[in-house]
Amino acid sequence: MASRNTAAFLVGLLLSCVPMSSAARILEEETAPSKGEEHLPELPMLPKVELPPFPEVHLPPKPELPKVELRSFPEVHLPSKPELPTFPEVHLPAKPELPKVELPPKPEMPTIPEFHFPEPEAKP
Repeated sequence: MASRNTAAFLVGLLLSCVPMSSAARILEEETAPSKGEEHLPELPMLPKVELPPFPEVHLPPKPELPKVELRSFPEVHLPSKPELPTFPEVHLPAKPELPKVELPPKPEMPTIPEFHFPEPEAKP
């Protein structure tokens, strides 16, 4: 049911786009100048307007701000930092040597009968 509604909505949306695109095309054709109308008429010269000089502004001097004295903060006596405890030196025994392990021989890679890797060229 939902797919029918979706399909109907999409068809309606598509059909609504057709008149809009044709209306936009007609509007473009009407507003676009034709080849003969490309020449723009000369604009009349506008008179130059002279503005009056900007008046000088005299501001009163800035008032001096009163000096504000902040009250002194009380001295704070913090206790001295405690010393960190020293850690005893630890003497670890030497690492034991690992026993040698014998591995079985590496198996050979099976070869592909049709493919051969190219031999590298000898460098001079």
